[in-house]
Amino acid sequence: MRLKLVPSETKIDFFKLTKVTFGASILAMILSVFLFFSMGLNLGIDFKGGTTIRTDSENSVDVGAYRAALATLNLGDVSVTEIKDVAKPDLHAAQIRFEAQDGEEAASVEVVKAVKAVLLAVDGSMTFPQTESVGPEVSGELVQSAIIAVVASIGAVLFYIWLRFEWQFSVGAIAALVHDIVLTIGVFSLLQIKFDLAIIAALLTIVGYSLNDTVVVFDRVRENLRKYKKTPLKELLNMSINETLSRTVMTSVTTLIALGSLFVLGGDVIHGFVFAMIWGVIVGTYSSVFVASSILLRLGVKRDWDKVNDGKAGTQFAGVDA
Repeated sequence: MRLKLVPSETKIDFFKLTKVTFGASILAMILSVFLFFSMGLNLGIDFKGGTTIRTDSENSVDVGAYRAALATLNLGDVSVTEIKDVAKPDLHAAQIRFEAQDGEEAASVEVVKAVKAVLLAVDGSMTFPQTESVGPEVSGELVQSAIIAVVASIGAVLFYIWLRFEWQFSVGAIAALVHDIVLTIGVFSLLQIKFDLAIIAALLTIVGYSLNDTVVVFDRVRENLRKYKKTPLKELLNMSINETLSRTVMTSVTTLIALGSLFVLGGDVIHGFVFAMIWGVIVGTYSSVFVASSILLRLGVKRDWDKVNDGKAGTQFAGVDA
């Protein structure tokens, strides 16, 4: 007997409370923007600048002891990561990262010496083969590159959906993606979770996940548009979402199980990344059903999908399965 989280046939009216769900999404986005400008993001070393020190030791790395020792220096945002190499099982190395102090371009000699001194007090065999500093100028370039990466990914999605379906589908998909990203940034502003390059990677992953869910629903919508040419669009969208609901829920639940395990067992280093992914899966699933489809319902859509080569923009590849 196969496990089913959702019955094979459901007849849920997803548009019954569309004013409530759509209104809640708009309100949440406005609140997220307000939080971003009022509270800002808790930017990590990648975006604020800082110093990285590589350590080697004859003894095993004790991340907790390293952090406790560094906490006495009040350096602000500090990251301690153990470095492991399968090819070198006897390697006992770690990477210490701390933010720039008082707006300085790089950590002063005194600060670096103090860091090394407290670490040597923990492990006298420790050596420091590498010390590097990242100034605000480089961090500014990272911020710019991160923004370009997110915008470029959304632009590519817009172009793909336009070719694959029709422009109305593109607008719905992009609205859902913007909804997911804005809400994720809002949550990070509210909770003041460290925002670094790993979170940018999570945002791009969320874009892909949300798009995947949305395309599955839209693909079923297109199939049903061909089969039920006289069915009202609202009824047809409800039918399509219900038909893909089992797959959507199963995918989301299994993904959340894996992410939940990582969040509990993965350690502090990846907590921010995993939290962003968990939040992204939840809002991505929600937006595929309640945002993208609601936008599509409001814009309307072409009904005669048999004529896919009529020369109209955005539909010349509509009959291609990819």
